Amino acid sequence: MSSPHAHPRPAEPPESRLASFLGVFRYSHRALALVWQTSRPLTLGLALCTLVAGVMPAVAAWIGQLIVDSVVAAMEHHEATGEVDWWGVLRYVLAEAGVIATIALAQRGLSAQQSLLRALLGQKVNVMILEKAGTLSLEQFEDSEFYDKLTRARREASVRPLGLVNKTFSLAQNAISLASFGVLLVQFSPWALLVLVIGALPVFISEAKFSGDAFRLFRWRSPQTRMQMYLETVLAREDSIKEVKLFGLEPLLLDRYRAIFETLYSEDRRLTLRRETWGFLLGLLGTLAFYAAYAWVVAETVTGRLTLGEMTMYLMVFKQGQAALSASLTAIGGMYEDNLYLSNLYEYLEQPVPAECGTLTRGARPADGIRFEGVGFTYPGAESPALSGITLHLRPGGSLALVGANGSGKTTLIKLLTRLYEPSEGRILLDGSDLRDWDVQALRRRIGVIFQDFVRYQMKVGENLGAGDVAAFTDESRWQEAARRGLAEEFIAEMPGGYHTQLGRWFKGGQELSGGQWQKIALSRAYMREGADILVLDEPTAAMDAAAEAAVYADFREHSRDRMTILISHRFSTVRAADWILVIDGGEILEQGDHESLMAANGRYARLFRLQARGYR
Repeated sequence: MSSPHAHPRPAEPPESRLASFLGVFRYSHRALALVWQTSRPLTLGLALCTLVAGVMPAVAAWIGQLIVDSVVAAMEHHEATGEVDWWGVLRYVLAEAGVIATIALAQRGLSAQQSLLRALLGQKVNVMILEKAGTLSLEQFEDSEFYDKLTRARREASVRPLGLVNKTFSLAQNAISLASFGVLLVQFSPWALLVLVIGALPVFISEAKFSGDAFRLFRWRSPQTRMQMYLETVLAREDSIKEVKLFGLEPLLLDRYRAIFETLYSEDRRLTLRRETWGFLLGLLGTLAFYAAYAWVVAETVTGRLTLGEMTMYLMVFKQGQAALSASLTAIGGMYEDNLYLSNLYEYLEQPVPAECGTLTRGARPADGIRFEGVGFTYPGAESPALSGITLHLRPGGSLALVGANGSGKTTLIKLLTRLYEPSEGRILLDGSDLRDWDVQALRRRIGVIFQDFVRYQMKVGENLGAGDVAAFTDESRWQEAARRGLAEEFIAEMPGGYHTQLGRWFKGGQELSGGQWQKIALSRAYMREGADILVLDEPTAAMDAAAEAAVYADFREHSRDRMTILISHRFSTVRAADWILVIDGGEILEQGDHESLMAANGRYARLFRLQARGYR
């Protein structure tokens, strides 16, 4: 596995680094807007608590000076008169107690509101990610680079917006504190402010630099991280563990998992050691700056230029001011890092999607059926086309069978018909109108389809059926009718909860089905679309026994008189009943015709039919 250092990039010039650093903050205002849209009351509450928490430390320091000076004055008064002015001292103590209580309340308010916003914002961002996923094309999902974008967005971006906003409010809080500390420090010496900056700046530069390195490492290793997640899934999912155990794959896959981890860990370790070493060394400068200021204030007090109360205040202000400045610069570094990660989210959310410009709900010639005219399609990145020069016509009430080896292009043709892909060349017509001119939802409502790799939803039986028609998702009478036609009715009746039985093993009480039973569920799902006049069945009975297969096709022939039906199957006993048969090879139509004419031609179809028939003798 290659290292990210195998091909080092040329170093960026300083001005480019600065522009990159400043430019990455372009997402800050968007994160703030996102939090504002999530909850205005909580955002305003954060702002108020931030203001209080920012001003009060300086007030506490100033009151601390008054306490010390009032104690010294009270001691001198007691020595001179023998009396103690308790109120003169205690009023400042009570005032400071009130200030400290206010700071604690503000901090609690910040913590509570951040916790609530974290939950709301995490949900909002995840919904945004999933809503965007609903607008993407199948082609984009099958693009590995784009899938890396999706993975990065889902892994980090759901928590980064609130992190960025929290750091923004933290920066505002510390900036307010610094401004109030600055008012006090300027009275001592304007140079004191410079000492604060010199002490904190090196650590900030170090953190910003290593934040950028961490982000670049995060982006570089997205494919490896995704492979790790995939290996975890294969080793821990019920639908793969059977083969893993049977073939003894655990050691091999675990070794691969460990190898990826070792590569990632070595990079993390190198970055962590460099980050912490430089952070410590540069942090010493801050410590030296503080103690230089400490010595300065003490010297001024010894020479009588400052009172004990002023010394106490300035030492506290230096200490807290340095902490506030360090926190401010750390917040800026954190905002820089959060902005980098938010770029993943917005890079994903701003991904262009194909424009759905079609508006038709009826074709120009309603009785014309489906036409493919010179249709070709090439998968992105592929050198040879998956389909080329496909021309066919399927009239209403007609049936079409597609025959060919695996990978010949049969399922690709179906994906083009359902507009999961757009043709690279030629056009597809439905009722005399180009599919691209159809409203995609109106088009898909006319199609009932069962793919060979259908989804086994970890939901209730009825919901697995209802997925075929969202308008009837909870309609139990429709479930029952679809299950009857898909031959699932009998085994569903024997299940403990009937149509309300949980399927799959992911959730408590779930029932697993056999491959044939799952296929009957998928077939029933396709029959949920009562209004569909195009029925597509891709290997619909591959996992069923012979009796079930015969019953499926008997029902199929009975109910498909007014529909256009397209069947993909390797079983020629089924294919021969179709009105028209296409033999596809290498993405092209090799032969076409009905069963009798293809047998008479004695070509590929005839040879395959006789070969399969011989197996039944």
